[in-house]
Amino acid sequence: MMIGGLAQIQPFTVPPSNNPTQVSEHKPIDQSPCPPSLNQVKSMEEFKQAHARFIKLGFDQSPRHAGELLSVCALADWGSLDYAWSIFSGLDSPGIFDFNTMIRANVNHSDPNAALQLYYDMVQSDVKPDNFTFPFTVKACAQLSALREGMQVHGHVLKFGFDDDVFVSNSLINMYGKCEEVDAACKVFEQIGVNKTVASWSSILAAYNKMGLWSGCLNLFATMINSSSMPDESSLVSVLASCAHLGALDIGRSIHCSLMRNFSGLNHIVQTSLIDMYVKCGLLEKGLLIFNQMQEKNKWAYSAIISGLAIHGDGDRALTIFANMLRDGVEPDEAVYVGVLSACSNAGLIEEGLQYFKKMQLEHQIVPKSQHYGCIVDLLGRAGKINKAHSLIGSMPVELQTDIAWRSLLNACKIHENIEMAECAVRNLVKANCAKAGDYVILSNMYAKVGKWDDAARTRTKMFDRGLTQVPGFSRVEVKGKMHTFVSMDKSHPQSNEVHEMLYQMEWQLKFEGYQPDTSEVFLFNAGGEEKIQALNGHSQKLAIAFGLLNTSEGDSIRLITNLRMSGECHSYTRLISKIFEREIVVRDRNRFHHFRQGACSCRDYW
Repeated sequence: MMIGGLAQIQPFTVPPSNNPTQVSEHKPIDQSPCPPSLNQVKSMEEFKQAHARFIKLGFDQSPRHAGELLSVCALADWGSLDYAWSIFSGLDSPGIFDFNTMIRANVNHSDPNAALQLYYDMVQSDVKPDNFTFPFTVKACAQLSALREGMQVHGHVLKFGFDDDVFVSNSLINMYGKCEEVDAACKVFEQIGVNKTVASWSSILAAYNKMGLWSGCLNLFATMINSSSMPDESSLVSVLASCAHLGALDIGRSIHCSLMRNFSGLNHIVQTSLIDMYVKCGLLEKGLLIFNQMQEKNKWAYSAIISGLAIHGDGDRALTIFANMLRDGVEPDEAVYVGVLSACSNAGLIEEGLQYFKKMQLEHQIVPKSQHYGCIVDLLGRAGKINKAHSLIGSMPVELQTDIAWRSLLNACKIHENIEMAECAVRNLVKANCAKAGDYVILSNMYAKVGKWDDAARTRTKMFDRGLTQVPGFSRVEVKGKMHTFVSMDKSHPQSNEVHEMLYQMEWQLKFEGYQPDTSEVFLFNAGGEEKIQALNGHSQKLAIAFGLLNTSEGDSIRLITNLRMSGECHSYTRLISKIFEREIVVRDRNRFHHFRQGACSCRDYW
């Protein structure tokens, strides 16, 4: 029989003894040879020599020894999956250990399709799965985001009675999380009961984070801590990502301290997560400090800091770090170039942005995606080159003329008050069936600003006729580790009376500075000037600033996050408040950061 292309095996016979009196008929001496040890094998060359010895001695068809050969070849760092396949294919009747080994090896080698095919073949061969089968089979489903197959395997878990195995349950939580079925993940998580492990918590935290349930992720993390479970690095990475999205700086800092206390050294993933958290929470210099202290920097670390510098409008330092990245021989990918082009756009570096757009294609052979084109449209449009931005969209491949490009053009039209081109952008968004309520609101406000009230009303009517509703604008401020969220005209907060009293005081202070509210973009039909001013004063960003001033000490920074793009009126308002109250006010809007200090903004009024 041929095994893996090696020579045919000859049957092994025991040579006759020259001294038969030495052999007892009651206690025969076992003269069968021992197989060579695989413990000392450190390379494929040594393994092939050992494999040949196994074949020569006839051990390659022994289930126990064949399984050992297969396991070492398939799972060792120096092993060969192709060679392992040749061994597996030569087995007459592979058992559960052999199937488990190959399923695991294919998952480890990022070939989940082969792993699932192996599981199917195993079931068809009437080989009963065990508790070692399911974790890697479910992981294969997770790698493919194959929900249907994952649910089928889950059914087999129940059928064969492994639903109370915590390792199997952890893999199911991870799979449902990757498939964005957080309710199913939670159900499995709860069924584990008191036997939850750190991996159980890590999997459910990752599921919440992937689904954008960041507040829920932080609440779960608090529950984990209260249950006396010690989080691992994987759990903390998910929590740090949630802190970054929410702007929860105090919680992020406490996690950083926990990492420093409990881990002797932080891996690249954790360090990159810390960089991302600090820059997205407004502490750019802290993120830069961690980046500069990294002994070895990979492309993910570079991508995190370049993107961070981009959203802070620090284009020059972003390009310097990118140059260092290329000098160090780290190859940039699509995500890095999105950060580079975004940095150029936010800093108004037009020529540099266009040069890097060409460099990306010519030197690094990266085909532009819709995000890259969107950055260039934004770069040109924000600089007032509206027609060039429009022409660029026209020259793009049709499949890349997505909402990203047209929405970038629409925002540029809003900045430069180009109603005709804004109408064109909205038409194309409608044509592509990706128009949102916010697009209609921008166009309606542009009409309102120039007194075209009928057009403004008509645009709002179209929005409602299409069943589109605008996501409520909110602003969130962190005070003493707790996030406080406000919406426009909000009176639901427990300190609502104090907040509105503070707003009243702020208005008087602003009047002494000569501040005049800009009501030109306020769309309230048949409303007078005073009503429009009241609507402006109830803006969520202003409520959050008032709350921050009330509940932080003199000289403390106030940090806000809003899901809106900073309006010109709010920008002027916040700039003056930072001067009057001598506070640094850091605002992360939908696109970038604004650092207000002493009446000036880090964006230099270019946003």
